[in-house]
Amino acid sequence: MKESNKGGGGGSGLRGRSVDECYSQWKSVVPVLYDWLTNHNLIWPSLSCRWGPQLEQATYKNRQRLYLSEQTDGSVPNTLVIANCEVVKPRVAAAEHISQFNEEARSPFVKKFKTIIHPGEVNRIRELPQNSKIVATHTDSPEVLVWDVESQPNRHAVLGATESRPDLILVGHKDNAEFALAMSPTEPFVLSGGKDKSVVLWSIQDHISTLAVDQGARKSPGSNKQADSQTVQAREVFKGHEDTVEDVQFCPSSANEFCSVGDDSCLILWDARTSSTPGLKVDKAHNADIHCVDWNPHDINLILTGSADNTVRMFDRRKLSSSGVGSPVHTFEGHSAAVLCVQWSPDRSSIFGTSAEDALLNIWDHEKVGETQDQTQADSGDTPSGLFFRHAGHRDKVVDFHWNASDPWTIVSVSDDGESTGGGGTLQIWRMMDLLYRPEEDVISELDKFKDHLLTCST
Repeated sequence: MKESNKGGGGGSGLRGRSVDECYSQWKSVVPVLYDWLTNHNLIWPSLSCRWGPQLEQATYKNRQRLYLSEQTDGSVPNTLVIANCEVVKPRVAAAEHISQFNEEARSPFVKKFKTIIHPGEVNRIRELPQNSKIVATHTDSPEVLVWDVESQPNRHAVLGATESRPDLILVGHKDNAEFALAMSPTEPFVLSGGKDKSVVLWSIQDHISTLAVDQGARKSPGSNKQADSQTVQAREVFKGHEDTVEDVQFCPSSANEFCSVGDDSCLILWDARTSSTPGLKVDKAHNADIHCVDWNPHDINLILTGSADNTVRMFDRRKLSSSGVGSPVHTFEGHSAAVLCVQWSPDRSSIFGTSAEDALLNIWDHEKVGETQDQTQADSGDTPSGLFFRHAGHRDKVVDFHWNASDPWTIVSVSDDGESTGGGGTLQIWRMMDLLYRPEEDVISELDKFKDHLLTCST
């Protein structure tokens, strides 16, 4: 099971080398691999990061909300942080600027906008697709907390400060629900899983319009969280796992269909319209605890899972039988430690990212699985099938990352660096060079335009 402090470079292999060695090599090739990269040193580790709504578009950069957490040591309260981020547009950042960053510095592109004092550490953040200013959070408790981040007052995180009051408290779990959390892209439904081995579903449809009606009362500190926040009862509780549920995800096309994974190594598909018992159950989807799952938004038959067995597996639900017998379409082996997060690209149906405790964030293209590899790579045996980019910019476990739907190849990622560097955490926002993922013929055509210029300059 994941602990509460759970937790590249392009293509090259990392076998036999330490994280520090890989990081040093990565720094030397940053201007070649990235169109933009900014590094933001965090005083406290952040266990979750999510993009919020885009606020403003300008000539060279866009301004966008960013949601983060601060997991403290108790000397100051834990917080949910709302930041403003300047996202530099493609082909704008200079290579010299990209390469000259200080690991211990704060990024000028990330500015804290508001702080919400959270009751306990924020283990997971999820935004509501229908209204991304509304977010849900998990902490070490049975409840799911829902916040309207725009109407919540800004608080100062000092010792003894009272907790901010969530707008809604979703109840239904019988034990702590720490990590498994999702919001439906089609309806305002919230899904959660926890130590009680249950998957719990809520609808917040009737509450969205009233989330910010009590702003005046909310600003007065010292009130009781449970007494002053509106409580929402579960719509349904689903039983089928035999151990802690670690992650849940909605089907992109239906709020009534979803999947879950857990420490029982099971992948379960559910349909709330037919039963509160499993629809399809894969009993041994992995050889160890399953930490994460994601459902392809472009092809609803494909589901990804990531596990403590260091692998990522892709399942096709059409090939799973009613008895739960099924095997993955492919197993991706590119990590040397437990996989903590998997996520499909919002832009390309075959692209997805994976992050793990080995400090790597890998980008894959499942359509390239089985293609003939470059002979040098094939001979070395270092490049797993389907892997086409490896982000080695973190120095410890990459606990979370999120593709930017407004700028699809831009990714925010966070690592918990406390154990390896003696610090807090690292937030990075980065976009790989587009020459790495564009169709080969387009790249060759573009480079050909500059051939004469390059040859002239080299003589």
